[in-house]
Amino acid sequence: MTYALAILGLGLLIFVHELGHFGVSLALGMRPRKFYVGFPPALVKTTRKGIEYGIGAIPLGGFVKIPGMHRPAASDADVAFGRALEEAPSLTGPVARLRNALAVSDHETARDALRVLRELVEESLTLSAPALKAARRGLTDLDDALGADAYWRAATWKRVAAIAAGPAANVVLTIVLFTVLFVTSGGKATTTVDEVVPDAPAASIGLLAGDRIVEIDGEEVGARDISRTIGGSAGRPVAVVIVRGGERVTLGPVSARRSEDGSYRLGFVLRGEGLSLVSAMGESFRVTGIVTKDIGGSLGRLVTGEGREDIASPVGIVQGSSEAAKRGTDTFIWVLGLISLSLALLNLLPLLPLDGGHIVFAVLEGVRGRAVGREVYERVSVVGIGLVLLLFFIGLSNDVGRLS
Repeated sequence: MTYALAILGLGLLIFVHELGHFGVSLALGMRPRKFYVGFPPALVKTTRKGIEYGIGAIPLGGFVKIPGMHRPAASDADVAFGRALEEAPSLTGPVARLRNALAVSDHETARDALRVLRELVEESLTLSAPALKAARRGLTDLDDALGADAYWRAATWKRVAAIAAGPAANVVLTIVLFTVLFVTSGGKATTTVDEVVPDAPAASIGLLAGDRIVEIDGEEVGARDISRTIGGSAGRPVAVVIVRGGERVTLGPVSARRSEDGSYRLGFVLRGEGLSLVSAMGESFRVTGIVTKDIGGSLGRLVTGEGREDIASPVGIVQGSSEAAKRGTDTFIWVLGLISLSLALLNLLPLLPLDGGHIVFAVLEGVRGRAVGREVYERVSVVGIGLVLLLFFIGLSNDVGRLS
């Protein structure tokens, strides 16, 4: 059950990210053609007002197809109609006309050539299924690229806004989740136990939600002292004195368990006092800033070859979310907020095909006053995809090690 909840949580983060791209591009006149959570093939899809919405079978992300991401080039004609030309040589003239028009940026002639090609492909020619599929896809993509709402035609600020909206949506979600926590129970800690982790040392000695901790290892403790005292035990058995039903009860002794980060814990969560909405929002911004700095530092250390152990793949993300869900709603919401922020920052890395790479190229093209050649995009994308895959496999190896 917790794994299903973790997958749904990850799906929510992806949905929010893509919704950011979708909403802003739509508002700025770059009408998207597709909105997917997950990658094709589609498990479920529907078309509304010319936009295809779907859930993909490969749950490694999502995408919004914005029309005309790149300025159309002569080579696009060869990619779209290469297979059809082999089967129907009569297309040679119209395809050559399209190619020549795109080479000199004569988009009016290119649109006329596309109309002729569409008529030939759909009405006059008999093509094999693969050739017909490729030609239709090429006609649609080139039509989009030559349209007035194409991404490459938009002002630089609009392009940057449409791309940055995805990571921004994840940051906003993080702040909302943290605010909910601080309003409900994530403010000032108390000495009252809110949750006990199953199978943890605290559970083995009978600690219950609602118990008020007053003493650990013979030392009276306040809310700020509890974690420090348990951590300072370094695994040595300690007794815990609580107040339950108005009576003092001694539990244990029991040894704290060492966690992955090296700290010692008994496995319980203290109840918090909620903050006012204004205070909670302020605290959420503060914590988001601190965590952003930490995550940014981790990403920066990767350049020097350090921080490899901090990387996780979707397998590890689901595993961590599932463990968080077992510890309670508050922990799950906290971890979901951290993952949402991590996704935002990872997507802002200046690598194609990540959002950060598209932002860099949009700004570069705005400064130059003209589009960067398609071949440059493709070469940079190959490097970016290679680096992203490298991060994925490092994260996957880390996750396999942790699961083992």
